[in-house]
Amino acid sequence: MAMGTDTDERWDRNHAAPGEQPPKGREASGDETATDQEALEQSMGMHAGGDVRPGQTVTGTVVQISGDTVLVDVGAKSEGIIHLHDLSHRRADRPEEVVAIGEHISVFVLGWEGDEGMLRLSKRRADETLAWSRLEEALKSGEVLEPVVTEVVRGGLVVDVGMRGFVPSSHVAKGFVNDLQPFLGQHIRVRVIELDRSKRRAILSRRVVLDEEGKSQREQLWASVEEGQVREGVVKSLTDFGAFVDMGGTDGLLHISEMSWGRIQHPSEILKIGETIRVKVLRLDRDRHKISLGLRQVNPNPWDVVQERYPEGAILEGTVVRLASFGVFVELEPGVDGLVHVSQLADYRVETPGDVVRVGDRVRVKVLYVDPQQKRISLSKRDADLEYVEPVPEEVGADESPAEDSPEDPPDEAAGAGKHMTAYHAGNWDDEDPSKPS
Repeated sequence: MAMGTDTDERWDRNHAAPGEQPPKGREASGDETATDQEALEQSMGMHAGGDVRPGQTVTGTVVQISGDTVLVDVGAKSEGIIHLHDLSHRRADRPEEVVAIGEHISVFVLGWEGDEGMLRLSKRRADETLAWSRLEEALKSGEVLEPVVTEVVRGGLVVDVGMRGFVPSSHVAKGFVNDLQPFLGQHIRVRVIELDRSKRRAILSRRVVLDEEGKSQREQLWASVEEGQVREGVVKSLTDFGAFVDMGGTDGLLHISEMSWGRIQHPSEILKIGETIRVKVLRLDRDRHKISLGLRQVNPNPWDVVQERYPEGAILEGTVVRLASFGVFVELEPGVDGLVHVSQLADYRVETPGDVVRVGDRVRVKVLYVDPQQKRISLSKRDADLEYVEPVPEEVGADESPAEDSPEDPPDEAAGAGKHMTAYHAGNWDDEDPSKPS
């Protein structure tokens, strides 16, 4: 018995072979169990090569890519292996999408695998370890990051910050964004607003960056903007009554009446969202931070040269744009309309202008008089038709009876033409003759 006891006491775990159990009758203590594990790891470490241990981050060189695995030389006696799912936090179908042979990469040592004790490595873990350090520093400093959007998911955007970062939809822009797909593949400016390493959660915000940049832009804008300036802006939204233009942190209103010298039904006829345009600052309200803009003011006013373009007596073509009981309005060019009084429509008495022309008709007219100051042009379809000579084919005889002299204009109608034009430019020409008492 004594000899057996001496043998048990002489058994030394520190000098036992790896995995060797204590003699029968003697159980290993907790300290001995821990020492066993350390000895096993030490043995495996020496077998794999040198001082490489699980939990370390080391640098290696990609030496082989085979199927879904990558072999990396980390200076051990044998290469370490990286499986496809340990290559990157981003989805990849093949290792070649992440690494290339000869590339130097950082890897995290997970442990060993296989009978030969090959080192199992993870590039993803090494990248995430570095990413956490960078994100924690960015959270403290307020640094603006510019990651790429890798996925659009329910509730927001996934971005690559060396690991998976998340931008909630409420933090993508200042307002609600209905479609996030256009952000896919784009680099966006974001700031770290929340980190939870235990939950592997990194929350970022683009809205915070936009708010801060917008505040700075607003201060610069209001420090320099003046009425009468011509500045550039970006069309932000369109409404039935106009458009809102981002002037740099502050939206200005471009009313539909200030968009064109011509007549338009909706801003979308001449503007597109996202378009950069030059506008004139018409009015400023610094207390309420409101800006009124004009687009037509940056283009030549066609009425400034109307007398040269449409001299009295000239015969030209225009488009019927409006019918009224007292005549029709013909557009000569965008922003320039002339009135053809009912008495000047034909060489016979016309009761209703609609009996002679329709909206959209191209008609010949003769310029009777031009008043650029009052923006009036009086036209005659009757005179233009009478003076226009229709080409006669050779086989047709020229024995047509001459046209009868046109009747005199009714005095009351001729006198009313100017009033009708005045009413038109005042906006009171929708229904009956505005010169008539109600």
